[in-house]
Parts: sequence; structure tokens; C-alpha cells
Amino acid sequence: MTTGRRLAWVVGYALVTFLAFPHPVAGGIVDLGWALGWASPAALILGLRGLDPRMAARWGFAASLLAHTAVLHWIYVVTVFYGNAPPPVGLVAPVLLAIYIALFGALFGAAHAALVRRGLASPWAAALLWTALDHLRSFALTGFPWATLGYSQHENPWLLPLASYGGVYVLSFVVALGGAALAACADPAARRRRGAGLALVGVVVAHGLGALAPNPEAAPDRETVRVAVLQGNIEQGVKWSRSWSERTLEIYERMSREAAGAGARIVVWPETAVPGAIDGDPKLRRRLEDLARETGAHLVVGAVGLEFDESLRPTHYYDSAYVIDPAGVFRDRYDKTHLVPFGEYVPFRAVLGRFVGAVASGIASADVTAGERPRSLILEDPGGVIRPGVVVCFELLFPDLVRRFAADGAELLLAITNDAWYGRTGAPYQFLAITALRSAETGLWTARAANTGISGFIDGRGRVVEQTPIFEEAWLVADVPRARDPRSTFYVRHGDVFSFACWVGVGGLAILGWRRPQGAAKVREGDG
Repeated sequence: MTTGRRLAWVVGYALVTFLAFPHPVAGGIVDLGWALGWASPAALILGLRGLDPRMAARWGFAASLLAHTAVLHWIYVVTVFYGNAPPPVGLVAPVLLAIYIALFGALFGAAHAALVRRGLASPWAAALLWTALDHLRSFALTGFPWATLGYSQHENPWLLPLASYGGVYVLSFVVALGGAALAACADPAARRRRGAGLALVGVVVAHGLGALAPNPEAAPDRETVRVAVLQGNIEQGVKWSRSWSERTLEIYERMSREAAGAGARIVVWPETAVPGAIDGDPKLRRRLEDLARETGAHLVVGAVGLEFDESLRPTHYYDSAYVIDPAGVFRDRYDKTHLVPFGEYVPFRAVLGRFVGAVASGIASADVTAGERPRSLILEDPGGVIRPGVVVCFELLFPDLVRRFAADGAELLLAITNDAWYGRTGAPYQFLAITALRSAETGLWTARAANTGISGFIDGRGRVVEQTPIFEEAWLVADVPRARDPRSTFYVRHGDVFSFACWVGVGGLAILGWRRPQGAAKVREGDG
């Protein structure tokens, strides 16, 4: 293969990967993942054909770097418009974050090329490898699983139910399997075309299994609770301004009253919606207590949490969700457990702190502290105890973390976030798709409150039932079904069993490759 042709495949891979996730275009949303998601692994595998492992790693790195720099273009908005970094830093920031993802592209390229050289390459082997690396990206160096391949199918009604068994990684496996089969179809070797046929049959079977999966929405007699989500539409640039604090509170107080008037029993404010520290401001605390008593609803409000030393000086800052009951009593506080590196804290601060600071400096003057663990909260209501799980922003990216809310007894999920950081880019829409997968995995409804949007409701199948436009003040209310058994899905009960099975498969391939001498299969231009 000529370098020009290989480069064309790499650019094609970057383009289809970018378009496999939603983006705003000309006032609408382009979301072609249901179709182009399959082309992404196909283009990469075709671009790596005929390379030895070392060169395949380099090309895999370059292809992934180009693709994910494009997907993560919104990091420029985060760092420059709201993080006040110089534009050159904003241009470099998406590249630096994409380098992390590109390392996994390099691993895929090297490993796949090694399998080809030992005659072990097949669509099934490629799918095992791709899925294992997607899983690794969810926790390696704290993890950043944005644009995981499986999210491209967030609107595929036949595949989405499979997430309740193996998380988003099942979707990654099926899409990688189909994409690798498409690549194999382009191979002139009849043996590879036969393998592609079997893989395509597997893709069809997976769709059939998803269509036949039990529907958690099929029980019409489930108890419901009326939930409201508020979207104050507070611009990030003024969010922590003293001149805006009173106006911000007035907006959320007014919407809380309106939502309670519509019958809401739980009123959810977005992440850090309160323009102040409740624990350090008795007047602010009383104001929220009075609002809860006036509305007669449970308020779940995002705010900065504090801990103090003996001299009453703040020692720890948290990204928290407070629960205030209808009697005006602060019942609980959940502290975000998975923080954003370089956003809420600086890793290895003793060294890196000399050069960079946390972007979300409005929250605290020091690093934010992580909470103990994901857990459900208890809301005492006349109709009985309600147990929501409050998932804070970045936590929504991590399937295993969110499933632990359900494992702890959460009957529904309340997702609070501040997507104002992303501006009018594709990130808010991609984050909504990520959130939808968390509902599909746990079988729980999600009520999502975002400062500037997208707010809305997602059912237990991962389908967005209702949503707001971005950058508009709005509130929504819905009767949200409560799960009879929060541990009802296989994924909640057993976690990443499917991903671990893929790792076992990769390990088996590694053992076979080690025992089979290099060059056992003739490497040709069409291999892979």
C-alpha cells in the first residue's frame, strides 16, 4: 500500500470517528453514529494493513490522535473562554488530551499487526482487542472514556438493551466486530471473507438478542415520583460573580416554586448551582431551608461543600449535592467521588502545580477533595422512602461507578452537571448520549439537571424522553418510575464481567501468539 493511500485511510478514520458522535451543524444536530460507527474500526484496520507491529503502532497513534483531537475540539472552549488560558494553550490542550487516547490506538495497531503476523487476526480477535482497550481507557491513569466506540450506538434501539448485560462495552464489541468484518470483506483472501461472513452473522444475532431483551419499562404499575429538573442558564463567565449571586438565587427560587406548583416532590438543581458555600454561610443556609418549607418539596441542590478546622477555617472543598427535606432540614450531602484531573485538582501538585492550575478555580482556592464512595441517598416522603442516586457531572463517564449507585439501592438517578464549560459545541450532546448509556446499563430512569443544558429525562432503556434546548432558562417535570429492584440488571449485579471476558480472550490470543512463531502466516498487502 502506498503512503498516500494509507494516509487517505487514516484521514477517513478521523472523519468517520468525528461524525460518529453528535455535533451541532447549521442549527441542527448531526448524529450519524448508528451508521458511521461501524466505518470507524473498518477504516483504521484497512489503514494498518501490511505494517509490522512497530509501524502499526505509529500509524495507529497518529490516526487516533487526529480523530480524537477533532472530537475533543471543545477543550479549547473550556480552557480559553472559561479557563482564561492563552489561545496557544487552548490549541494544544485538545491535542494533549487526545495523546492519552492515541496511546490506546497505538496499542491496538501494534497488537493487531502482531496477530496478523502470527495468523491469528480475525474480526473476532479485533473486537476482543478493541473492547479490552476501551475498558482499559475507563480507569488507566484515572481514566477518560470519552468517545468510547459503543456510544456511537446510543440511538440504536436494537443494540442499546445489551448494555444492561455488559455496559457500553458490549456495544463497542459488536461495532468493532462489524467494522472488522467490513475490513475483512475487502481482503482478497477467501479465508478472510469467510471469517467476515461469520462475524456479520454475529452482528445480526446481537441485534436480535437486543430486540428480545426484557423491557424494564414493561411494568406499568411501578410507583412513580414527580421530579423536576431546573436549568438556570447561568453563563459560566458570571457564575461566580458577586454581582450575579442574588440574581442566580432568585432564578432558581422562582423555578423551584413553579416546579413545586406543578406537583414536583423532588426539585433538582444543577451542579454547583448555589453561588456560595452553604456550610460557611448561615444566611444562605436559612434561605434554602425556607424555600424547602415553602415549596413542600425535597430540594437536591448542587453547591460547594466545606470542612473546617478547629479555627473554623476551610480545610477541604467538595463538589457536593445537598438534600433538604420539605421540613427545611438538611438531611444529607453527597460529595463527588471521581474528580476531573486538571479541572478540579492538579495531579502530582508538588511538581505540576508550579506550571498549571485547576481550571475550575471558581469552586475553590485549592484542589477539590474527592468524596468517599458512590451511594444512594434516603428521602423521607409521606408516600414512603425514596432512594435516589445523585451522580455529579464527570462521574457519568464511568459505567462501573454509576452502577454502584444502583447496587447501593438507588431507585432512580439524579444527574447534576454544569455543561456551560463546553459552549455551543458537540460536547453537551455527546454528554447526553453518555448519560443515556448509564440508564440503559442500570435500568434506572435518569433526571438530568444541567446549568445551561441539556436537561431532561431518560428512561430505563436509555431513551431520551424529554430534553431542553441549550442556553435557555427552563425547567421540566415528569413522573419518574422507581425501580422495584435497583439490582435488576445483570450489569448492576455483576459489573464488567463481559469486559473481563474480553481480557481473557486477549490473553488467550497472546498465549497462542507467543507459542506460534512469527511469520507463521504470510504477511501480504491484504492481511488484516
